[in-house]
This record gives sequence, structure tokens and C-alpha cells, in this order.
Amino acid sequence: MMEVAEEPGLREIGCEHSLLSRPDGSATFVQGDTSVLAGVYGPAEIKVSREMHDKATIEVMVRPKVGLPAIQDKNHEQLIRETCESVILGTLHPRTSITIVLQVINDGGSILSCFLNAACMAMMDAGLPMNAMFCGVTCALDDDGQLIIDPNTKDQKESRAVLTFAIESSEKKVLTISSRGAYSPAELQQCIAAAQNSAQKIFHFYRDSVKRRYSKS
Repeated sequence: MMEVAEEPGLREIGCEHSLLSRPDGSATFVQGDTSVLAGVYGPAEIKVSREMHDKATIEVMVRPKVGLPAIQDKNHEQLIRETCESVILGTLHPRTSITIVLQVINDGGSILSCFLNAACMAMMDAGLPMNAMFCGVTCALDDDGQLIIDPNTKDQKESRAVLTFAIESSEKKVLTISSRGAYSPAELQQCIAAAQNSAQKIFHFYRDSVKRRYSKS
């Protein structure tokens, strides 16, 4: 059953765990009209040519709603992989592969942050060892300098800058940033503060969602 919550500044968020039988962990994450399905496979065997002797090899695949992955999808894959690598305790599973597959169900804006949230929930569902949780928060700045958290497609099109932050749960540090458009150093700091504030609410939602799930089982 879909868990749903409304948080100030964020569109309505929801998630469902363990939807797929083949992956080791899966989750769907919804933010307003944006939804992503994530599957995690591994730790599993890997070809000798691609294995790393001291840690797991992490792969991320983004599948668009229709057609083949574009350059933007490849950029998203790299950022999500770097984020996952920074929290997964890969040294516990050397010479193995962990694959995260992200399928776009619907893109209604802030798709990268939805990818990050779906990936984290699926990784938790798979029981991967992590030193912290993480989440994605997207901010948009309009021409007047107004800040919109979790913008929809229309907000993004009308904004002069869009920034997505991956934030970890233990110290609320920014792990990775993706941005387009022009913004000042002061606006960057303003966006980081707003993203960290929203991240608290998303982590709270994660914990409630997992708690409810295990209390049912």
C-alpha cells in the first residue's frame, strides 16, 4: 500500500516498498505528479574484468518513460552513482556488483530528486549496508529571486536556475549537486539551507514509512 505524506514546501510525497519480486530490493517514490520505480540487484557476481578487489562496483541505470536514455539521463546516472558510492559500505562486499535500475513512471518536475529518493528507499529495502541515508531536494529560482522547493515542470521551465542537492541524513551534508542556470553565491547558500530543511522532512517520512512497514509485518 502506498504511504503518503504532505510536507510544507514539498509536493505530496509517497512510497511503496517491495513491489517487484526479482530485485533484492525495490521501491516506488512519488512527488506530486512525478513518480519513479527503483530496483536494486546485488551484491552479486561480476565479470573479473570489471571487479574491484577492495569494494563493490556500483552501477546505475536510468530508463526513461519512452525511448532510449538521453545525455541528461547519463548525467543523472553519474550523479546518482556518486551519491550511492558515498554512503554504501562497499568494502564489505569486494569483487561484487550492486546495480540500481531507475524507471521513470511519470516526470512532472524535480525528476532527479525523485530518482535519488527512490534509489535510497530501494537500497534500504534491499538491506544494503550504508553509513547514512540520503535524499534529493530540488530548488528553483525565478527571475525575482523567489525560491521554489520541489518545483513542477512549469516552475522549472519558468525559472532562471534549478539546483538539485543530494543530502545525507547524519550531518545533513551535501553529497552532490546538479545545477543549471545562473545564481549568486548567496542564492546557492539560501538553496542549500532550504534543501537541508526539506531533507529533514523527507528523512522523517522515510523513518515513518519503514516503521509502519515493519509494524505491519
